[in-house]
Amino acid sequence: MLDLFSVPRSQFSERRMFMSAEQKVLQAVAAQLMNGDEVALDDQKLQVKRVGTGRLRMVQFKLNGRLFEAIEQNRMKPSRWGQLAREKHQVVQFRDVLTHRYVAVAVDGEITEYGR
Repeated sequence: MLDLFSVPRSQFSERRMFMSAEQKVLQAVAAQLMNGDEVALDDQKLQVKRVGTGRLRMVQFKLNGRLFEAIEQNRMKPSRWGQLAREKHQVVQFRDVLTHRYVAVAVDGEITEYGR
């Protein structure tokens, strides 16, 4: 797992050169989720919903035959991701709907996958 707080910013650009197709999809979903009312993915147009008491943005999408949710990070959470969201970074968590496990996070377009 890549720890965003321990990796120098210069290494992010090196990592981007080797971004997988799946990471590119997650990056596109995160950007569209935070900046619009729908997410266009392949031939799908998915409506961004507002969920919970915080009215957080959320969209469900399929990737490699599996269903995922992209969820805007709750700024009120005491986690490091919540802290980044409070600092006006765009933070999106990705959750596997079948297993209910968080699989990745996007911070300002940079994808970090959680341990497999």
